[in-house]
Amino acid sequence: MSNTPHTLGEEFPGKLEVIHALKAKDSHFARVLEEYDEVNDQIHRAETNIEPIGETAETELRKRRLVLKDEIAKAIATA
Repeated sequence: MSNTPHTLGEEFPGKLEVIHALKAKDSHFARVLEEYDEVNDQIHRAETNIEPIGETAETELRKRRLVLKDEIAKAIATA
């Protein structure tokens, strides 16, 4: 298990099977998941000072993560 907070398993408990099924059949959804993981990793690296960034940049990454999370949630809700 990852030490990075806000993983999909934490954000959508009990929905990993649905997420995997959607990922397998929907290439756009798969790209959204990939971007979510990339943005989440960037935020984690910034928060832990592994790769520090400015406050504005970190805020923008957090906003992007929320947009992606909303898109994932909508896809799960309609699956």
